[in-house]
Amino acid sequence: MGLLTFSLNVTLDGCVDHQEGIADDETHAFFSRLMDEAGAMLWGRVTYEMMEAYWPAVARGDEDATAAMRDWAVKLEAKPKYVVSSLRTAFPWTNSHHIGGDLRTSVQKLKEATPAGVLLGSGMLATELDRLDLIDEYKFLIHPGIAGHGPTLYQRGLASTRRLELISSTPLHNGTVAMHYRRAPA
Repeated sequence: MGLLTFSLNVTLDGCVDHQEGIADDETHAFFSRLMDEAGAMLWGRVTYEMMEAYWPAVARGDEDATAAMRDWAVKLEAKPKYVVSSLRTAFPWTNSHHIGGDLRTSVQKLKEATPAGVLLGSGMLATELDRLDLIDEYKFLIHPGIAGHGPTLYQRGLASTRRLELISSTPLHNGTVAMHYRRAPA
């Protein structure tokens, strides 16, 4: 069974607004490596729609982009993408699939069917999956900034504190720090 890894850009004050981070070649290369290691992507509908509105055009060459951004887009185009949504069932972007029904059962089946693991990139969905004890690892890219606004990581709250073990921390040249945590044993 593959691991479910939650990965996201986050500022020092917990802001996960995609416009607040450093979007340079080093950041895109970091996320391209994470995607290479995973067998599939998992998003909520809102994240899917945000990604779908931009990255397919980059992959086709319809948008100006750096080589690292284009590499990310092309890999994302080919990667299986699973979307949790109760409002929408059709996801036309290449290799996109709907996940419906019982969230715990559906995501557990996805983990079992994806030995290389699943990379989760939606904050609100992560809160729900963490409440169900389905997230195994966390790989955050911490950006050197204080946004002073939300949305914030886990703003909907958890029932109890999640204890994590640090696996690694890697500073990047652009000032961000890649943090890799695993759930601590109970």
